[in-house]
Amino acid sequence: MRCWYPFMEEAIQQQIKWDRITKLVLLPLFPQFSISTTGSSIRVLQRIFMDDAYLLRLPVSIIRFWYRRQGYIRSIADSIVTQLSKFEKPEEVLIFFSAHGVPVSYDENDGDPYKDQIEECIYLIMREHSRVGPVQWLKPYTNEVLVELGRKGVKSLLAVPIRELGRVPALGCTSSFITDLADAVVEALPSAKSLSILRETAKESDCR
Repeated sequence: MRCWYPFMEEAIQQQIKWDRITKLVLLPLFPQFSISTTGSSIRVLQRIFMDDAYLLRLPVSIIRFWYRRQGYIRSIADSIVTQLSKFEKPEEVLIFFSAHGVPVSYDENDGDPYKDQIEECIYLIMREHSRVGPVQWLKPYTNEVLVELGRKGVKSLLAVPIRELGRVPALGCTSSFITDLADAVVEALPSAKSLSILRETAKESDCR
């Protein structure tokens, strides 16, 4: 982990090297890629590996984003349907998607794909379960939108967080979700290469 125990450095030095593994798949728990989240984790990994001859030779496969995976999309869509059923009039509920923000400069100057991936993710979720009915997609800051919705008389609201915990429960250990992530790891194994090779192609791969 980046901000709590076990830290990435500890896991690599104490567990990965101890077990003498022969291949490694890095699966950041961020569905969408951003230079401030997954990108930051990859940079830490590179720093650790570059200072260790054993790790530098270790074949590594990095899953840079996985928001398009069917297990993830279907699990969120199913959760929306479940939560909508708790409202007295589900057909009148406005579905509100909320995602963690990043500086504008990341998108405009650094080519961060986060914003585009979030938008595509929402589209895929709603396409998966069109049965949730017509929705409005709101783009301004959350606090501004909530005030405006109150003025318009909206009385029922279902918030769907794309990156953080909110009214729609986090997926946790949902079977279809976990199984799909496990499949992603298995699928990534054949493409594992030493980090010195991956480093050369990392920049162009980030935005795919």
